[in-house]
Amino acid sequence: MTVDETGTAQGDAGADEPGWDVDPDDESGAAMAATVGRQIKAWREAAGMRAGEFGAAIGYGEDLVYKVEGGRRIPRPEFLDRADEVLGAGGKLALMKRELAEVRYPKKVRELAKLEARAVELLAYGCHNLHGLLQTEEYARALFGMRRPAFSLDEVERLVAARVARQSIFDRSPAPELSFVQEEVTLRRHLGGRMVLRRQLEHLLTLGQLRNVEIQIMPTGRDDHAGMGGEMQVLKFGDGSAVGRSEGDFGSRPVADPKHLRIIELRCGIIRAQALTPRESLAFIEQALGET
Repeated sequence: MTVDETGTAQGDAGADEPGWDVDPDDESGAAMAATVGRQIKAWREAAGMRAGEFGAAIGYGEDLVYKVEGGRRIPRPEFLDRADEVLGAGGKLALMKRELAEVRYPKKVRELAKLEARAVELLAYGCHNLHGLLQTEEYARALFGMRRPAFSLDEVERLVAARVARQSIFDRSPAPELSFVQEEVTLRRHLGGRMVLRRQLEHLLTLGQLRNVEIQIMPTGRDDHAGMGGEMQVLKFGDGSAVGRSEGDFGSRPVADPKHLRIIELRCGIIRAQALTPRESLAFIEQALGET
C-alpha cells in the first residue's frame, strides 16, 4: 500500500506533449477526462475556432487539442487556464482543474490516498526503500526512474506528483498517529546520489520532530527480527475498522479480516519493540547524515 509538473511543451504534434495519458482500465478517470474534453470542444466550437487555431492561441499543438477533446489525454492545469481565457469561459473551464486534480493519478494510488485520508492511525514497516509518505520529491523521482522495465518520463512525473500529493496527510487536523519503522539500509542506499540522500535524511529529521510522527530504525545488526517476510502496513479508521497488507502473506493484497489484521499488527508490534526507540532513531539518522 505503499508515486511537478514540467514546463509546457508547445508546437506541433511530435513534440513532447504536456498532460497525462488516460488509463483505459480506469473507468472513472476515463469518464472524467471525456467529460472535460467534451466541454472544451463545445466552448471552442461556440467560439467559432478550429482546433488548430485554438491550439495556436493557447500555445499547444493541434494534435494535443484533439486528444484532450477526445478524452485521450488529461490536460495540465495551465492548459485549462489558457483555454478558459481564450474561449471566454468565465472560469468554467478553469474550475475543472479540481475535477482533474485526482484523475491524473493512477487509480491504485488514488484508492490508497483515500484510505490514508480516512486513517486515524498508520503503522508501517519498510525494508527496501523509505515509505512513500516519508520520501522527498527528488528521492521519489530517483526511485521511480530506476524501475525496470523503465517508466516513461510522463509516467515518472505522474507517479511522483501522486506520491507528493499523498503527503498532505501530515497537514491534517486532527492529526493522525503515524508510526514508521525503517531498515537501516534504507538510510544508506544512495538512491539518486549522495546529495539526494542527504536531503532525504534531513527531511526525515524534520518529520521526526512532529508530535504525531514516530520514526524508528531497525539496525542491521539486530539478532532478532520479526519482519523478515517483507514490508507491511496497517491503516486504522475512526469507526474501529482497519485494513492491512503484508508482503508475501494473504496474496500480498490489502485485507480487512480481523484474523489477518491481528497477525500483521502482532508483527508490527514486535518489530517496533525490536527497533531503536524514536529518540535513538533520530540520533541514528543524524549520525547517518554525518557519514553521507
